[in-house]
Amino acid sequence: MTKLSICVFCGSRSGTRPTYARAAEDLGGRIAEAGWRLVYGAGDVGLMGLTARAAQTAGGDTFGVIPVHLLSREVGKRDLTRFVITETMHERKKVMFMNSDALVVLPGGAGSLDEFFEVLTWRQLGLHDKPIVLLNIDDYWQPLRALIDHVIAEGFADASLSTLVQSVDDVPALMTLLDAQLHQG
Repeated sequence: MTKLSICVFCGSRSGTRPTYARAAEDLGGRIAEAGWRLVYGAGDVGLMGLTARAAQTAGGDTFGVIPVHLLSREVGKRDLTRFVITETMHERKKVMFMNSDALVVLPGGAGSLDEFFEVLTWRQLGLHDKPIVLLNIDDYWQPLRALIDHVIAEGFADASLSTLVQSVDDVPALMTLLDAQLHQG
């Protein structure tokens, strides 16, 4: 049986709340403990670095993908199980997506939003049916959920758009949700 892979999109910064860092570390450790592989942006900074180091500490398999122009800025973490360097950001997202079974979004900035909206759009277009889950630590993603509702209310998307992404408030709930969805059928 192939090992399940969880793609984690998250910030190259740690944010202002310690709860974000704790969630990133908890998630990295739990992915490893579940026997799953972490797929992420290969940075060794911010929430990215915390998630990867926690997965490594717990003995997990790590798959990082970074574009050449971010190797210095995001401190490319070369001690991963698998380390891939791409030419572009788009190629990075594609490699991460293609090597994952589910997509999780921790708090992050414009890059995390870009990653989220690309996979959400692909799902809306029927190009995949992988779970997309927002890890809504301290209601970080509540404004994003409100924006999606606004887009629907203003007639720019079908109501089904809101069903294509799920939200959970903590890592244990995320792990329970992923376990159920990835092991069904």
